[in-house]
Amino acid sequence: MKPRAMVFTLFGDYLRYIGHGEAKLGALSELLGLFDVDAGTTRVVMTRLKKDGWFDTRRDGRETSYLLSEKGWRLMNEGRARIFVHPDVKWSGEWAMVSYRFPDSERAAREAVRKQLSWLGFGQLTPSIWMSPHDRIAAAEALFEGAPTNSADMFYSRGRSLEQDRDIARRCWDLDALNEDYRAFIAEFCGPTEPEPTGVDALIQRVRIAGAYRLFPFRDPDLPIELLPADWRGHQAHEEFTRVYAGLTDEAESALERITGVEMDRRTDYPPASVSAKETS
Repeated sequence: MKPRAMVFTLFGDYLRYIGHGEAKLGALSELLGLFDVDAGTTRVVMTRLKKDGWFDTRRDGRETSYLLSEKGWRLMNEGRARIFVHPDVKWSGEWAMVSYRFPDSERAAREAVRKQLSWLGFGQLTPSIWMSPHDRIAAAEALFEGAPTNSADMFYSRGRSLEQDRDIARRCWDLDALNEDYRAFIAEFCGPTEPEPTGVDALIQRVRIAGAYRLFPFRDPDLPIELLPADWRGHQAHEEFTRVYAGLTDEAESALERITGVEMDRRTDYPPASVSAKETS
């Protein structure tokens, strides 16, 4: 698990509930030190994350604190919804389809759109056609606002048969590889542990299991059951993840509160209107 991913996991699960998404650099260094990340690396990572727009900073004397920016808060909220909320509705049989064309000179913009479509749960059927069994056309349209495309079209479509729909799903997503990774996740993180981890050990384990599971929403489009392989392990992995994650909550949060010296307040689940921090250094 890379330090950058650890930072997002710590803020997404814990630090967003402390001081309106704020943490002192010293506390961040101590937290990442639990995972053998040295203080120098922590400083470099946080500097880069700030440069990328995920954080703002505030100085109190010689001490620097990092605060989630508006962009960072959006990521925390969107990511949490994708991880913990899974649609369970009967499929209408209709696909949302996006077709686009970028000029060769705009490869960076094209790659950025591809990543965002994947995050929204679209799968790539052809180099320029993306499909989703969920109605996310409005979200896809927003990606192309101001983008330097030659064309971007949105459609709804239906396959000729369920077998064709399943073939579309297999072509858009590598379901076999994803299923094997779900099996490996269950085997590594969801078996019985004796004794149950406590204190800092519980915090480390909870961060690791959350960090590992957070990779799946980038790859798993939450396909309707009609389109999934018969031996699909995604639902089991989600159930086991939430069980283990919840079981570690009290010990992990107590450990983090001891390190930061601040109590968590889960009523602060979204950024207050005042949270648009500007650097005051």
